[in-house]
Amino acid sequence: MKNLEPIRERELNLTRRQLFGKTALGLGTAAIANLLGRDLLAAKDGSDAKGEGLHHQPKAKRVIYLFMSGGPSHHDLWDYKPKMKEMFGQPLPEHIRDGQRITGMTAKQKTLPVCPSKYKFTKAENNDRGVWVSELLPHTATVAKELCVVHSTYTEAINHDPAITYIQTGSQIPGRPSLGAWLSYGLGSMNENLPSYIVMHAKTSFAEQSLFSRLWGTGFLPSDHQGVLLRSQGDPVLYLNNPNGVTRDDRRAQLDVLSALNQQHYKEYGDREVLARIKQHEMAFRMQSSVPELMDLSQESEETFKLYGEEARQPGTFAACCLNARRLAERGVRNIQIFHRGWDAHGGLPREHESQCKDVDQGCAALIKDLKQRGLLDETLVIWGGEFGRTAYCQGKLTKENYGRDHHPRC
Repeated sequence: MKNLEPIRERELNLTRRQLFGKTALGLGTAAIANLLGRDLLAAKDGSDAKGEGLHHQPKAKRVIYLFMSGGPSHHDLWDYKPKMKEMFGQPLPEHIRDGQRITGMTAKQKTLPVCPSKYKFTKAENNDRGVWVSELLPHTATVAKELCVVHSTYTEAINHDPAITYIQTGSQIPGRPSLGAWLSYGLGSMNENLPSYIVMHAKTSFAEQSLFSRLWGTGFLPSDHQGVLLRSQGDPVLYLNNPNGVTRDDRRAQLDVLSALNQQHYKEYGDREVLARIKQHEMAFRMQSSVPELMDLSQESEETFKLYGEEARQPGTFAACCLNARRLAERGVRNIQIFHRGWDAHGGLPREHESQCKDVDQGCAALIKDLKQRGLLDETLVIWGGEFGRTAYCQGKLTKENYGRDHHPRC
């Protein structure tokens, strides 16, 4: 008799590897009923595991990553080098460059003139040693006691991408999981009603570099650990609202049927991405209630808006994103990332960086103060940085008042 289901027959012709894989599915399917609560095992009653076997008890429960895309100039913000003023306009000594690569944008310049910062620096109190902070960041200087400025990290990529991909995923080659995805995968969630990884894009006047979803993607990890983009215009999360005429009860009934079909599919084929799909559907359903509550700022006090600045009332500004970051931290979101573009100052750096710092300075300081006064700072790691630094020499024409800086991957 002729087989009427050749595709089904093909699926039943298993290799030895596939046979063992199918056999192991019994353990996986037995856990499906507990699937949606599995990540919460990492956070009993909102607290992390005790960390048995570790040399030190972990303090950080969440990360807020403020990423300045384009490469901010450390020379004009954090890295005080007064000796450079004495060398203004002199050719960069060869022993300082030491054969390092330079981009095609400055490779044909006859000289690489030393370019000191035009801005004043003050040494803000920070335990014993203090922290040098540029006058471009007056608000940030007020929280210097909470800062640790790291001078020793660097990458090798000289262009924005792959440098941004490297700093976000640990590899210059696209396809690896992002930092936030790894943290979500390894540590789980602290709130079953919100994703463990949320991303925001702040408005900016200089948005040269593109941002790709791989920067908050999961690579080869299950897709439910990818960052969820929280938008400032229109629906905060795409495709979250029900279509007209579909009630919440209707949606719940649809999801129940869909979940049953997906579970059957998983039993037959063992594709772990099916499990991720089930979890994403359920998370989206719960977010229909949690996201509107999250985005409602009517309960925030006037003192809070005074702390963050009036721009915090305007959706999409960096200050508004920082306020949302604090609200997300309060609600147990483990990984929060804000991208702020436009720091690629090849020419006209003073004008551009003054605008950029005005965008971010008050919001950054307010976020740290707000977390501290709510008892969240000690358990929150706040990171500020870009994909690389800028050169000590000028790109283009150098004057006392205006200059540009090229990419510097080694700082």
